[in-house]
Parts: sequence; structure tokens; C-alpha cells
Amino acid sequence: MGTRYGDWVRQRREAAGMTQQELADAAVMTRSHIAHIEAGRRVPSREDARRLDRALGTGDVLQSFLPGGEDEHPVAEHFEAARQLEQQATVIREFGLNYVPGLLQTEAYAHAVLRETAYPPLSLEEREKAVATRLKRAQILSDPVTPMVWTLLDEAVIRRPIGGPVVMAEQLTYLADLSDSERIRVHVLPMAGGGHPLLPTSLMLMWFEDQPPTAYMEGLYTGGVQDSPALVETLQGAYHHALGDALPVKQSVALLRATAKDYASHDG
Repeated sequence: MGTRYGDWVRQRREAAGMTQQELADAAVMTRSHIAHIEAGRRVPSREDARRLDRALGTGDVLQSFLPGGEDEHPVAEHFEAARQLEQQATVIREFGLNYVPGLLQTEAYAHAVLRETAYPPLSLEEREKAVATRLKRAQILSDPVTPMVWTLLDEAVIRRPIGGPVVMAEQLTYLADLSDSERIRVHVLPMAGGGHPLLPTSLMLMWFEDQPPTAYMEGLYTGGVQDSPALVETLQGAYHHALGDALPVKQSVALLRATAKDYASHDG
């Protein structure tokens, strides 16, 4: 359906007498993003579809006929654009401030995060859909080549017992096992080091083969994709500044396994 939707966007653009660059300018998007949508390689977020409708004068048609719909990808609206981008990224570098980033969550941990942190509370059906989406997102990790993933975790993430000892032991062991692969690296940023530039937010940096890098920042009940070159470069610098204070991979993995063992020993 993505290809048919893309053909539809292209036909509306051509009928409006606009080039891809002219549509990109009018919709406040990049030309490469328009090209990906028209080729069926990417589905626009709901906000992107709104801007396309405004730029093309198509009412709410492009919003109403987004492929899949919200039930297929139950994520927060502010994250939808980032979800689309992460599926195309060749390199992903994440920072987890309060919990393990969604791509690396186990099923039990994801349930616990949604159960304990969502407000207003989600129904069991809503949680099941959200967890299924996170697990589907994580399928990109089964590719043997891309994306290359670096994850930087504030030590508070592994100390906060979300879901209880059993869930935490499984989650931390999973992270340690992922770090044994050649393209997934996990670093822990010790709390003893004090503050760092990433402390106010959670962050995901993404690089691509065919477009400039982007960033996604998230706070309480909000977030957004950032593609300003100057801001993205600043965020990359902040990430690498914090990474310089993190434990090396081997020490991080040892800490993850030791902490997992400690959680397991306190079970019950």
C-alpha cells in the first residue's frame, strides 16, 4: 500500500504543477523525504500528512488514507516520524535516561514500562498493541549488517527496578548478550561522574545513506524529530561528550551482568 500511496502523492503534486523541492518547501520537509514517500519507501507521519494536505490543497485526504492506520502502529503521535526514520537508518545512537530505549526492550520490560509509567493508565489491550509495535520495531536488529547501534545508558536505568527483579535480570542479561555482537554496543554512564550534557533528555541520533542525519529528542509527553544541521551537530557533540565519560563496552557488559545477577539473587 505504501507504493500506491506514494503514487497518489506524486499524482497530486504533479497536478498542482509542483516539483519535489517546491512541495518540500511548502510542507516544511526535505526533498529526499518527499522522494522516499513517492517511491513507497517511507510512509509519512500523521503530522507530515497534514502538512502535505495543506501544501497540496487536498483537504484531509492524505491524512485519512495513511497506509496501515494508527491501530497497526500504536505509538505516540510525536514519535511516529522517528519510528519511520529508524527503519531506514544505517547508524543509530541512543541515550536512555530513565529506562532502556524501546528498540532494546524485552517483552516483559516493555510491558512493565508501559504499565508503570503511562498516564493516564493504558488498558491491557492498548499495552499489548504497544508492546507488539516495539517488538516489531526491534526486528531491524536481526539484520546482520545495519543499523549499527550504540546505546548509552545512564546508570540510573539499570538501578531502577522497573518490573521487579526477574524482569530486570532478564533485561540486563539481554543487553549484555546484545553487546556480544559486532554492531550493537552498550555503554553505561556512571552516576558517580555527576552531571553530563544529556541529563535533561532522552535522545536518538540517526544517520542514513541518502539524506542528512537527524535527531529525535523526547521529554515528558512530548518529543520531536530535529533536522536542523546546526542543532543535530550540537546534539551529536553532546552525545560524544557524554560517551567520553562512559564505561568501555567490556566494563559496561560486566556491570550489566553483575547487576543482573544481583537482581536474580534478590528475587522473592
